[in-house]
Amino acid sequence: MKILGIETSCDDTSVAIYDDQLGVIFHKTWDQTKIHSRFGGIIPELAARCHLSQLNYLIKEIFLKLSNYNIKKYKNNIIDAVAYTAGPGLASSLLIGASIGSCLAFSLGIPSISINHIEGHLFSAMIGQRNIPSFPFIALLISGGNTQLIYVSNLGHYKILGKTLDNSVGNTFDYIAKLLGLGYPGGKKLSSLAQYGIFGKYIFPRPMIQHHNLDFSFSGLKTYTKKIIHDSKQTFQDKADISRAFEDAIIDTLIIKCKRAIQQKHLNSLVICGGVSANSTLRKKFRSIITKQGGKIFFLKKILYR
Repeated sequence: MKILGIETSCDDTSVAIYDDQLGVIFHKTWDQTKIHSRFGGIIPELAARCHLSQLNYLIKEIFLKLSNYNIKKYKNNIIDAVAYTAGPGLASSLLIGASIGSCLAFSLGIPSISINHIEGHLFSAMIGQRNIPSFPFIALLISGGNTQLIYVSNLGHYKILGKTLDNSVGNTFDYIAKLLGLGYPGGKKLSSLAQYGIFGKYIFPRPMIQHHNLDFSFSGLKTYTKKIIHDSKQTFQDKADISRAFEDAIIDTLIIKCKRAIQQKHLNSLVICGGVSANSTLRKKFRSIITKQGGKIFFLKKILYR
């Protein structure tokens, strides 16, 4: 079975073909970063218009590649179903993907499948992997709009153990990056700058780690970091040191919460998903700490982030 996937939950337009035997055989993303960066954030109406202008082009391109794919089993039906993101996300962006996906499926006489954005994240680490987590497992979802710790007992059975009470991890990264003059979105740039920072030059608080619950809060860390930036000379080294301390605080907080969730549920498998999970420093630290304690950790392949 071959499924066409359409993703328009926010600002990037993505399409892919997934084969149940071969995995992802084609995928392509049209990045809207340059368009939204001049506004310092995502403009929903503009994002939707960009989806509308690019989605048909991407689908045509991916169909052309698939039709030229030299495998006998593709000579009958090019695709067997269309899956599209149904939410959560920006309503205007979701509408574009849902409308085009449903119409395409209807015209081809094949099923259309609505996919929950969060649920898609939870199982993304299994794509193209031989070693996959077994149920039950703990998932940490960290993205531009979400920060959640989720207990996954089986497909379709989830329990939120903790969530952010204010800002998401991705939003916090981007906010501090803007204050440092790195532009929007700046999370990746901040992480790169942090590589030049001196460890221990600044010590930032790890929010809510003293509590026994698994919720997150990053508004206080944002305010604290903003004051440090304002009081600094804002030289390159100052910015690098602040970036290092800020990133360390975020990652340490996430690790503490994940370890707590694993201990409370007596599990040893942890899935890290969402856009922020592409952070190289975060991956390195999580792998080091979780595996040393006998746990298993799973990430989405980096090549699939774009």
